[in-house]
Amino acid sequence: MTLTLTLTVSDEVRDLAPGFVHLAVEARGLVNGPSNADSSALLDDAARRLAERLDGRAPHEDPHMAAWRAAYSAFGAKPSRTRNSAEALAKRALADGGLPRINVLVDLYNAISVAHLVPVGGEDTDHIKGGMRLVRATGQEPFVTVAGGEETVEHPDAGEVVWADDEGVTCRRWNWRQGVRTRLTEESVNALFLLEGMAPMTTGELEAAAAELAESLEKLSPGARITVRPPQAGA
Repeated sequence: MTLTLTLTVSDEVRDLAPGFVHLAVEARGLVNGPSNADSSALLDDAARRLAERLDGRAPHEDPHMAAWRAAYSAFGAKPSRTRNSAEALAKRALADGGLPRINVLVDLYNAISVAHLVPVGGEDTDHIKGGMRLVRATGQEPFVTVAGGEETVEHPDAGEVVWADDEGVTCRRWNWRQGVRTRLTEESVNALFLLEGMAPMTTGELEAAAAELAESLEKLSPGARITVRPPQAGA
């Protein structure tokens, strides 16, 4: 299978967080659809595993989440107000309302994020322009989001860590908020799932989360072609 995307991490980001590592799972020929009993069961199981892991602690007290908070602080974000995606999902998983049901593919990667307490994102590769880069923003890049039910264009703060492609920002504040252009919809068939770790999370722990993600993708999309890339500390 030909890898369709290059992923690079800028020197500025590596200097900011030398303990950062990412791992990509690329999938083609997926079948997505509305949340169902299988994807809902995965989310419920993930919330149970998270509660066991934390054993009464708050998500931000986990060493991996504490490392992410330090990285967010390093580029000027307030981590108690702007939580990384894994911490934000974990808080929802432990709350009375529980985890949201979005669609099968999003439910699946959210379940991996919660069960392993690791940020996981999913991008529709058919809507990504060029390669993806993790950079510190100039503040001029466009970011398409939704406000008040309408699509609108925002811009990141100067110095903010963002994922971007040739058309603009795909995810703000590292993994805080994904843009609407590349998110996974019920029509998505080709995707890249990005797992992001920060020391003290080990590459082995990241690989275990990726292996579980690949296994779930194969079960829910029989016939999909899935490639798990090796962990990358940089470009």
